[in-house]
Parts: sequence; C-alpha cells; structure tokens
Amino acid sequence: MQFDKNPFPEGDADRHYLWEMLVRRDIDAFLSQDWSMVEHDFIAESFFGMHAHFLADADAWRLQFPRLEVYRDEWLRQAKESAASEFGEPLREAMFRITNMRDIDIDGDRAVLHKKFNGEIARPDGEPTRLKWQTLYFCRKVDGVWKIAGFVGYMPHPLGA
Repeated sequence: MQFDKNPFPEGDADRHYLWEMLVRRDIDAFLSQDWSMVEHDFIAESFFGMHAHFLADADAWRLQFPRLEVYRDEWLRQAKESAASEFGEPLREAMFRITNMRDIDIDGDRAVLHKKFNGEIARPDGEPTRLKWQTLYFCRKVDGVWKIAGFVGYMPHPLGA
C-alpha cells in the first residue's frame, strides 16, 4: 500500500494541488525542518492563524499567529522538537497514515480545507503518541496559484469531543 498517495486524481487539479501543498509538502518540509519548502505557500501580507488549544469552546480560541513570522517560528520550534524525538516507526509514513484531508470545499478562487490528524505513532518504549486534532485552512488563488490565507488550528477532533 502506498502510504502517501494523493486521493485526488490529477484531473481534479485544484484539490490535487491543495492536497500536495498541505499534506505532502507540509509533512516533508516539517520533517526536514525546512521552512523554505513551504514559505511561498502563504499569502504573507495578510496571513493569520487561530489556535483552538484543543478546546471545543470557540470562545477559548485565540489569535495566536497574527503574522506569518509568528506562525513560522512556532512551526520551526515544533519541527525541531519532533526531530529530537524518537519514534518506533518511520515518522514520515506514520504522518501520512494519520493525516486525512479529503474534505476540500472550493468556490471560485476560495477554498476551505479540512485537515485531520487522527491516529497513533509508535514510540520506542511501546507507548503510542496519540494525535487527534483538526485544522481548517482558508486558501485563495493568487495569480492562478493556491495560497494559504489563514487557518483555525489545533481544534479537537471530532469537534465537540
């Protein structure tokens, strides 16, 4: 079984591209701790991100990433932390296995993407690391290329749980 297969055929060009951007490229850049692989995927001048802190109460969600630079720094911190951790299985394969982004709503040059993390990654001691959250990405086509305008991330999955 090919663990990193894009579920959208190339004939569904928009969804295929969005999946490649926010699943494959994001995972590969994160594991490489290489922001340069994804930095051009954002609308830098107007980007912002909300952090839901894994809470179902939307009143507790915060504008934690008011600028792309703030998000970049947190993304790099998490990537470094992940790289310093030990896992009991190949991390890239595990990340693809637990990531689901099949719900992509497109209307013209706007899109909302539902990215879910739901699964376990084996640790060397046999205890699993459980990932169970979701992110809503808001994307826009700029000069014919999809870009990330913002997101609400770190929401519980399923919402309300």
